Parts: sequence; structure tokens; C-alpha cells
Amino acid sequence: MDSARPQANERFSIRQKTTLMINRYVVTETLPDGSDGRVVAFAEQKRMTLKEQMTFYTDESKDHVLFTAKARQVLDAGAAYDVRDAMDSPIGTFRKKFAASLLRSTWELDQPDAVEAVGRERNRLVAVVRRFWELLPLDLVPFVWPYHFDFTSGDKPVMSVDKKIGLRDRYLLDVTSPDLDLRLAIAQAVALDAFQSR
Repeated sequence: MDSARPQANERFSIRQKTTLMINRYVVTETLPDGSDGRVVAFAEQKRMTLKEQMTFYTDESKDHVLFTAKARQVLDAGAAYDVRDAMDSPIGTFRKKFAASLLRSTWELDQPDAVEAVGRERNRLVAVVRRFWELLPLDLVPFVWPYHFDFTSGDKPVMSVDKKIGLRDRYLLDVTSPDLDLRLAIAQAVALDAFQSR
């Protein structure tokens, strides 16, 4: 996946494929009619590891790594995640702002010399209801009501992530900033699902 893009707005669909010990995500282009186009990334994240990491491949064959996102600290709710390309060169970082996220999930996204953005849950009421849901002994019952995130740099929109209603997680990622590296955008969008309860 190339970070350079011919247009400012791009849309992707992210679908989770849940297994017992590994979260898998398929990222596809979203075509103008709303259907899924070609696969642009396939991600895996092992559960219950001391140091969180996601690896993004070109497709489900896992023959070629595109980029990775790895936590700097071990089991830290406010850990920063470094996104690096296949040659281990830095692309950018993201982190969950722990204190700000107690009532409304908030993330910071940083692509050096290009984009700094803050992402928050769009609906405050849904954010509060989801917090109470997570406190209840309902581990086997997922929170299926959709929640959405808007990332902005000052007053300028950078990207948004919209969760769709359903038992299986599906998200639409809209990248509106032409300066944002798509790899960083996709890593952050997948993290909103994989690390949301951290």
C-alpha cells in the first residue's frame, strides 16, 4: 500500500473475523455503490499477550507484511503504539488518552511533519451507555449498538470511523485528509476495535 494518494477522500470497509485466540481483520476498498472492492490489507492481533501488536499483510495468504502496530509498553491502558512499515521505518503513532476516555473514548494520532489529530466518540450518550454495559457481567453479549469516531486536527476533519449494527464487527473508514498516511489511518481504525476495551 502506497501512502501517496491521488485524491483527498478514500473509503474502506473493515470486517472482523473472530477466532479463539486471534482477532483477524479484512480491509477492503469501498466502491462508489457501497460494495467491497479489492483487499488492501489483512490484519492479525493475538489476544492475551503482554505487549500488544498487530501485523498487517497484503492479503490473507500472509506472504508479505505491509506494516505493523506495536505497543511501546507492556499492558498499559495509555500505551503508545508505533506504526512502522515493512522495512521497520516509522510511519506514525497513536495512543488512547486514558483519563479523557473514562466517559468518552479519546485517541491521539500523530504522523510527524504531516498530521496531528484527536479522535473522539461522536455520540456522548452511546459512550456513557457503553461504559455501563462493560461494567455488567455480560461478557458473552456484545455491545451491538453502533459507535462512531471523528478525528480532527483543529477544526479540520482528518478521518472518521463508523461502526455498523450487527453481531460481527464491521466498520467504514473515511479518510478525508490528503496528508494522512493510509497505513496509519487503517492501523488506528482497527485499533478502535481491537483495543477499545483497554
